[in-house]
Amino acid sequence: MSASRPRTLADLQRWRRTRARRSWYKRSFRLQVMLLVGLLLAGMLLAQGAYLNHRKAEIISQQMGERALAVAKTVASMPQIINAFATPDPSSIIQPLAERVRNETGARYVVVGNAQSIRYSHPLPERLGQRMVGGDNDQALIHGQSYVSEATGSLGTAIRGKAPVWDDEGNIIGIVSVGFMMDRVAMDVARYNSLGWALVALMICLGFAGAYWLSQHLKKVILGLEPYEIARLAMEKEAILQSIHEGILAVNREGHITLVNEQARRFLNLTDDHVLLGQPIHDVVPNSRLLEVLRRGEQEFDQEMWLGDHPVVVNRVPILHEGEIEGAVATFRSRREIVDLSHALTQASRDVDMLRAQAHEFSNKLYTISGLLQLERIEEALALIHQETERAQAQMSFLMRNVADAVLSGTLLGKLTRARELGVSLEIDEQSSLSCPLTPTGQEVMMSVVGNLLDNACHAALNGPSNEPKVRLFFTDLGEQLLIEVEDNGPGVPAQFAESIFQEGFSTKTGKHQGIGLALVAKLCRQHGGAVTQEESELGGACFIAVLDRSLCAQPDQQQFKNALNNSRHINTYNNLNNRND
Repeated sequence: MSASRPRTLADLQRWRRTRARRSWYKRSFRLQVMLLVGLLLAGMLLAQGAYLNHRKAEIISQQMGERALAVAKTVASMPQIINAFATPDPSSIIQPLAERVRNETGARYVVVGNAQSIRYSHPLPERLGQRMVGGDNDQALIHGQSYVSEATGSLGTAIRGKAPVWDDEGNIIGIVSVGFMMDRVAMDVARYNSLGWALVALMICLGFAGAYWLSQHLKKVILGLEPYEIARLAMEKEAILQSIHEGILAVNREGHITLVNEQARRFLNLTDDHVLLGQPIHDVVPNSRLLEVLRRGEQEFDQEMWLGDHPVVVNRVPILHEGEIEGAVATFRSRREIVDLSHALTQASRDVDMLRAQAHEFSNKLYTISGLLQLERIEEALALIHQETERAQAQMSFLMRNVADAVLSGTLLGKLTRARELGVSLEIDEQSSLSCPLTPTGQEVMMSVVGNLLDNACHAALNGPSNEPKVRLFFTDLGEQLLIEVEDNGPGVPAQFAESIFQEGFSTKTGKHQGIGLALVAKLCRQHGGAVTQEESELGGACFIAVLDRSLCAQPDQQQFKNALNNSRHINTYNNLNNRND
């Protein structure tokens, strides 16, 4: 037997109960609503009907008793009946009167007896002169009370009204007993109750019809979904809201918070047990602007704001239902992450450009060498090879001798290649040096600062008045700070733009996605204990001076000293070999 199947009788019973619960749980929502509401109404109506019919039966029985008692009192007070007790044959006078009253009132019997309970009247004449049956005459004959009782007499069980007969001197001389049979009372009760039960049955039918209509309406309102499907969607929605990387805040039309996910809690620096639901949004996030969205009903996209100590980009949209604003939702994401992503994409694009430039340059050189060889101009081909080798050796030798960080050296080589491709003369000052390697953070910062400054300088030089665009780079780590100086012979920066060029989005260039480089350089310098300034260049264009804290450099150790020594030996050996070959 499979592991999922029951193994014992107890397991089988539990399995069946579980299957039954699941089948009921997944039963049609309309059927569940109709059955539950219909059965509830039926139970209430049946209980109410039973109580009312029982009460009605009691009232009918009570009315029958009161009617019998009234007839008994009336007969007991009749002068003919009272006077007949003094005659030698009371039955001859009382019997016709009692029968006439019985026929007129519809009573089953009207019995008149003397003080010893001997009958003077009875529906059956043969029972005249016999003793009355029931044993409940003492209360009237001894105590003189009029009352209603239920007892079994000679004609059967009946509701009886009993009243004493008084003479003129106030003595009890007899008793009158008027009875209505219980079977007749039951028939009257059944006749009256049948209408009540018919109404109850009609109301139950109407209740089930209303329950069916209610189930149809609810099914339409919940878009035809079953309860377990709604529960699953709710759980899925909650899981999605808590797992997405964007913070979400939702408010109702009164401006009270109705939804906040985990990312929003982290942005707001709130603990997990902090209760936010139901609180006014202006008390939790005063600058959310959701109240303005509720008031105006306008959407706002990609708006910048501070949420706690996080710079975020916010989207705000109203919640509309049938043209009415029911609430508003704000989604926000960290601007730092967007900036970091932008930096990473910029760096990747820069690396691709450098590789493309190198591939293009060396492709041209290889084509030239191939053409010279095909023309059997071997001397010229070797001269070109030696020329390129000497230039590359000079650049590599300078970088290996003066730049202790390999990542920065690679960046500078790429920029040199890119400048040659653009037709810009990029010079690195011979006094430039970086004696210590950079930390991982320092490498990222230096690549961004140097790369952006050189790109802007090359663009400015190409658009300058000179036919020989020129850019000069100087950097050093002497002292307590890192110094980078980039100048060009371009048109320079107009005086009215001297302060604006470091603002994000401002640019003197045309086209999209401009105004980012210098703003990023200024931001990095501020974050790392420095600044960036602009002045007039000796070359005639602009000169940008960036200062960074020296903490971006790693502390030199023995291994770094050995690596630097080996690099120096390698350079000397390499140069000696080249000189020997020449």
